[in-house]
Amino acid sequence: MNDHPNRSFDSRDDLTRRQWILRLGKSVALAGVSGLVPEIAAVSAAQHAEQSKLAALPPGLYEPSQDHLVHALSSGGKKWTPPAGAETEFALPTAVADQPKFFEADDFKTVTRIIELLLGKVDSAASLEAANWFDLWLASASGVRTAARQLDPMHRALALAFYGETEVRELETAQPDAVGRIGIRALRNLSHIFYQRDFLELTDAEQFDLLMTASKAEAGTEERKFFELIRGEAIRGYYTSAEGLKELDYRGNAYYGECPGC
Repeated sequence: MNDHPNRSFDSRDDLTRRQWILRLGKSVALAGVSGLVPEIAAVSAAQHAEQSKLAALPPGLYEPSQDHLVHALSSGGKKWTPPAGAETEFALPTAVADQPKFFEADDFKTVTRIIELLLGKVDSAASLEAANWFDLWLASASGVRTAARQLDPMHRALALAFYGETEVRELETAQPDAVGRIGIRALRNLSHIFYQRDFLELTDAEQFDLLMTASKAEAGTEERKFFELIRGEAIRGYYTSAEGLKELDYRGNAYYGECPGC
């Protein structure tokens, strides 16, 4: 997960970016060739009037008809503004947050740098997006935990039957926010112990070596738990970003005139 020469996080469960591509790629193996079928996308002169009406629709809002589906899928990526007074609550793409929601500013800078090291040579905007995901995920952890504990008994029974008791109890009891808050301080303290400087003041090689130390620390230590937590969410954050999906050659959300086959 890094591009440092001749080095790797070599514990048994470590995953390289290539291995993650192979794993995540399984979910999109049947995606086939992306894009609209020319015969469907083509609009005859007789349909121009209808298409002018469709052009006024924002992306994603369509009826279960072929024309509306073509419109919605062909308008992805275009900038648009929800109509004034719309009854629908729109989920708009958000810009990268200026201020972290969970970490203090200095801690967030350290988190961003750690994620850059974990992901290796990726675009800095994608690294920052993954860092913002990690920050948002931790900021949301308390609310998620509370909601899980307040589930209606029937809903909880359904969740137990579908996901299993282990996953449900983990959602109710896990405290990644505590691991994140304590762990980042532990890692920065470790930097002062080994190098007498803050993490961000270290050279690239020293930063990498400190992460290696954290990754091989005794199980259950604060720095080890934090390393494993941030590593997993850095991967999740990157491979669900636009650049990560592009690296995976993800071709989902596509419309096919016929089944592309396996």
